[in-house]
Amino acid sequence: MKDGFLSVRAASPALRVADCDYNTEQIILQMRGAAADGVRLLCLPELCLTGYTCSDLFLQAPLTQGAEQGLRKILEASVGLGMVLLVGLPVAMDGKLYNCAAVLTDGRLLGLVPKTWLPNYNEFYEKRHFAAGQPEVKAVRFADQDTLFGTRLLFACEEMPSLVLGVEICEDLWSPIPPSCAHALAGATVVANLSASDETIGKDAYRRELVCGQSARLLCAYLYADAGHGESTTDMVFAGHNLIAENGVLLSESVPFGSGRAQTELDLERLQQERIRNSSFAPQADGYTRVSFHLPSAETTLTREISPAPFVPQETTARADRCEMILRIQAEGLAKRMEHTHANCAVIGISGGLDSCLALLVAVRACRVLNCPTATIHALTMPCFGTSKRTRTNAEILCEALGVRFAEIDITRTVQSHFDDIGQSPDCYDITFENCQARVRTLELMDYANKNGGFVIGTGDLSELALGWATYNGDHMSMYGVNAGVPKTLVRHIVQYAADSSADERLRDVLLDILDTPVSPELLPVATDGSFSQQTEKLVGPYELHDFYLYYVLRFGFTPSKIFRLAKRAFDGRYDAATLLYWLRNFYRRFFAQQFKRSCLPDGPKVGSVTLSPRADWRMPSDAANALWLKELDELEAKLSNC
Repeated sequence: MKDGFLSVRAASPALRVADCDYNTEQIILQMRGAAADGVRLLCLPELCLTGYTCSDLFLQAPLTQGAEQGLRKILEASVGLGMVLLVGLPVAMDGKLYNCAAVLTDGRLLGLVPKTWLPNYNEFYEKRHFAAGQPEVKAVRFADQDTLFGTRLLFACEEMPSLVLGVEICEDLWSPIPPSCAHALAGATVVANLSASDETIGKDAYRRELVCGQSARLLCAYLYADAGHGESTTDMVFAGHNLIAENGVLLSESVPFGSGRAQTELDLERLQQERIRNSSFAPQADGYTRVSFHLPSAETTLTREISPAPFVPQETTARADRCEMILRIQAEGLAKRMEHTHANCAVIGISGGLDSCLALLVAVRACRVLNCPTATIHALTMPCFGTSKRTRTNAEILCEALGVRFAEIDITRTVQSHFDDIGQSPDCYDITFENCQARVRTLELMDYANKNGGFVIGTGDLSELALGWATYNGDHMSMYGVNAGVPKTLVRHIVQYAADSSADERLRDVLLDILDTPVSPELLPVATDGSFSQQTEKLVGPYELHDFYLYYVLRFGFTPSKIFRLAKRAFDGRYDAATLLYWLRNFYRRFFAQQFKRSCLPDGPKVGSVTLSPRADWRMPSDAANALWLKELDELEAKLSNC
């Protein structure tokens, strides 16, 4: 439960139709097994105490009485398990029979939620037996306990405020306006659906889409527990297709006719953060009753996958689709800017590195959009003290393969003259030595663009902007920053995608060599053996870590301790805890200190949910203090040193 994580399971116990004693035993076994596995919320199928396919037996008093007696035994067995259980059963109330979900914990019946929408078409005849649930909540007596009955019930955990449970039953989800819509607006972060959905061809895919789509629309977690083995097969077959989704993402699934068990951990804090930042999510709690309950606090063991590369799809086809879409977004944005400015040319500083390579690929695509020659692009290489033969050669080969204009402007004399102007020693390799080169390069690009009626395309990426790894009024500045929304870990995959997609062997070879070249600003003299004197990741840290931190800091606003916990899970076996913590501190330090550079960024296209544009997604004072974040890191480091 720490950090908003909750272990949950949707399960399909084997049952016998109309055998309430047997079914009760199976449910209790499921409860105890789940509790032993650390599960805190267990959802079972619709009418699982009796079986969904009892048909006219539902009108027999022994069956409904047997179900109530079974619930009494389940309540007794739940004492001390430290979990919430949802179990389906028929409930006779005020002269009517209702298809209900019983919500219980630690021997206490929290409430009975009746089904709202009763299917009465094709193979379903629920209106023959059941009455539709009504929203009004009323006090009732059932299974020897005073409890509440009604569709507008929410169940809130005292120890975990982010856990608010809403319930709907099977057809409720398939209706035009599911009750879960109102549940979520009233505060439910988790919706549990007790279902008995028979299996037909193609239905599993549609069911999966419904569950994922509803969780996305409601910014909630959604548990779907489906009837399985043991139901009558007279006219229907049930497959135990259980699903757990969170904000549109399927976290766990039991394949039809499989284990009948889906389990994972929900991140309820993440859902809360999503709702806080979404202005369209307007709370409406009118008519709802909240029932409070207790769960003993405990740290949830994480088993859910935490990707070490949250910006990069892991599946090959999805990754290729992502890369293609980003290239299109970048190219369309640049094409519009070129068209609007009536520029004669687009000017790019080409270094032979990844970022300028991607910017050049985008510029070539923009030319295709505008149906203009690639010679409209002017690529300038500007060697100085740190330029390596490898990057200089790759820059030229890349430009020739893409058919763009290529020129070299050696800036060494200009930089030396500038050193003389400000009294900088050429033998002092300090920040001034480096930044002079970066600013001279930008000066050359800007003036060249003026002279030729063009504008300068920026090459810096999202990760560099987050860390402030750019020279203020140097490579930090341009007329349009095409890579501004692309993190470094994704830049690499986009260039790889371009190489894999190219039919030109020369272009493919140079792209692969650029990918194999260490990331370096090349601002210090080349080593005598020709190797790089600077490697960016040795200076600012691994980009895969910084992109991971960037994603969770900006996208969800998590605390440093939670991000550290996620990183330990994602990078287990690759980085030790001390290394993760060291670079996390470095990230926060640089991120806060470098906001002044981001406050005056040029325009650039947004390509994903995380961006640092001062006009759009990220507005932050340049002089904001980072004391709160560093204090928490201090506490983490103290704990780590004491272990």
